Amino acid sequence: MLTTKKPSPSPAAVGKSPAESEAWSLDDHWPEMVSNLASQVTEGVSLLQHHLDQLLVKGRLSKLEHRLLSVPAERIKLAGVSAQQVQRFYGGRIRQSHEKVNLADLIEGVLQERKTELGQLGIALRRKLKPLEVLIDPTVAHTFVNAVLDWALPFGNRIDVRLDLNSWPQNARLQVRVANDGLPPSSSAHMDNLSWMLIRQIANSAGGIEPTRDLNDDGVSFTAMFTRTVQAVDGISAVDLSDDHTRTSMFKSLSGTYVLTVSPSLQIRADVRDSLREIGIASDSVVDLQQAREAMRARMPNLIVVDSELKGDDFDAFRREILREVFEFPFVEISPDDSSFDMSGFGEFSMAKVGRGNIREALGTAVMFELAKAV
Repeated sequence: MLTTKKPSPSPAAVGKSPAESEAWSLDDHWPEMVSNLASQVTEGVSLLQHHLDQLLVKGRLSKLEHRLLSVPAERIKLAGVSAQQVQRFYGGRIRQSHEKVNLADLIEGVLQERKTELGQLGIALRRKLKPLEVLIDPTVAHTFVNAVLDWALPFGNRIDVRLDLNSWPQNARLQVRVANDGLPPSSSAHMDNLSWMLIRQIANSAGGIEPTRDLNDDGVSFTAMFTRTVQAVDGISAVDLSDDHTRTSMFKSLSGTYVLTVSPSLQIRADVRDSLREIGIASDSVVDLQQAREAMRARMPNLIVVDSELKGDDFDAFRREILREVFEFPFVEISPDDSSFDMSGFGEFSMAKVGRGNIREALGTAVMFELAKAV
């Protein structure tokens, strides 16, 4: 007769009832596992970074060697910290105190904190931030903005950060666009990395944040709508600008504004100058784009009025040069259609248009609208 020897209980099962041992499942313990793993990673990398810093101080490592070793260490630490934060938000361990936060100031603060890092990575940064208040915990908002940057950075070397007011519903809208200029993205560029998980978990935990993203041939774009916007900055429309009181207020705010006109036509240059003078704006004029480049080295204008005759490949290159430095720099085109008058949209390459025969009547309104958008 064969007898079967019962297996010895595992150390983990000692002291536990059979029902308790059988009920154990990793599904119930993964948050604890993630937390412990993240803590070990961050602690280990912090110790490694300390030793690297000591070797640099003692002259055992060159600055280049120190940097080459620090970059992967920083990435590992970021992964550990992100995992910790995801687990804390998921577990409800983040206390939140919602208050009015000027999102533009907070974003600018984060960009200044990371200015050195962005410079070392060769990232070209542009931003256009309108002062908007949202109801959110300041620490959570700070973590969220940093997570957005961490997610976006590996995808390219040019980053545009914009905060504005969505037309409807009127929510604060954060947009981050990353372009790679045809270069391959970093090996750490993953759409669903830990930073993205942190972004989604913060949005779920904090409420009032709706993040979306898009991948294209040029890079990635990210948008977050803040549905708890508590202060709306009203836009200025062409109808508003026709009101005498509004126009008077605008005239006072235009003090110090400078416009450059580019046209081979003496008549257009004169009409533009006279129209701008009527609303108190100083201007200069040149005949072509090369002269415009030279004039801008001496003084950067707030807006450029350009003759449609000059539009083409050279103008496109000229405009791209400006947009690399100034996010959504305003232009007004003088078109051959005498009666045309079109306001620009809100895209980066959108441009207002005024007909040659309509300069004296419509150019002032178009210029004020473009300048109001750029504020």
